Amino acid sequence: MNYENAIEINNLNKTYDGFALKDLSFRVPKGSIMGFVGQNGAGKSTTIKTILNIVKKDSGTVRVFGLDHVEQELEIKKNLAVVFDEVPFHDALNGKQVNCILKDIYENWNQETFYNYLDRFQLPTRKAIGQFSKGMKMKFQIATALSHDAQLLIMDEPTSGLDPVVRSEMLDVFMEYIQAENHTILLSSHITSDLERIADSITFIHGGRLLLTDYKDDILYRHGIIRCEPGDVAKFPEEDIVSVRRTDYTVSVMVKNKNDSIYQNYTLDTPSLDEILLYYVRGIDRREWEA
Repeated sequence: MNYENAIEINNLNKTYDGFALKDLSFRVPKGSIMGFVGQNGAGKSTTIKTILNIVKKDSGTVRVFGLDHVEQELEIKKNLAVVFDEVPFHDALNGKQVNCILKDIYENWNQETFYNYLDRFQLPTRKAIGQFSKGMKMKFQIATALSHDAQLLIMDEPTSGLDPVVRSEMLDVFMEYIQAENHTILLSSHITSDLERIADSITFIHGGRLLLTDYKDDILYRHGIIRCEPGDVAKFPEEDIVSVRRTDYTVSVMVKNKNDSIYQNYTLDTPSLDEILLYYVRGIDRREWEA
């Protein structure tokens, strides 16, 4: 298939009682890892389920591999792998049984690859999945997801609740997977340190709305935290201010273009992704907030 973006979402809308995705638009470039970030309830899972056509959209367009996600759903899902935070297999099944099931479902199922991952992750083939720890269950899901040559891997909080050693191991696996040029990952997570390590681009959403989407390095390069006196804030361009964090004696101002010459005489810090998310979220309700 010839396509530039693995996922293209344009003006996506979905309304529930008390929550709505509102005009959500972003793209996941082919051959990259996009970190999909937002607080609990931001709409990440709803967006993913809409991409998969589990949740029916109200309006907007969703294209995967350049194909319409509803009209060409079957073709898309042949080349798609999904990892949720809960294992989709019955607790009574074991690795050998899952292999027998999936080899009849996926045209490109690779039994050797599957067993190699089970061996690498030190997962027994005859032990029931219900007896696995949380970390083992997540490793098992990832082993199955990566064993049928899927071009796109979509994951919803796959490293949540895992210890740092297991999380690091999983991130290494994702980096290996992406080395093939036709492989793409959409990784939903609230663990921004993981995304700082492996993501090429970042999409922030909050309350069902897009806050920011861009290449990770560009986001980190442009944004800065200016330490200054309260009276200095009025000197900064209004459109450049994300939000202002006030303490008793000073303020910290996040700006979108830290390289502007107006800031050269101030103390300037490069924020983490976590800090950028915090300032954007706080700035929704009010431009200035107290620490």
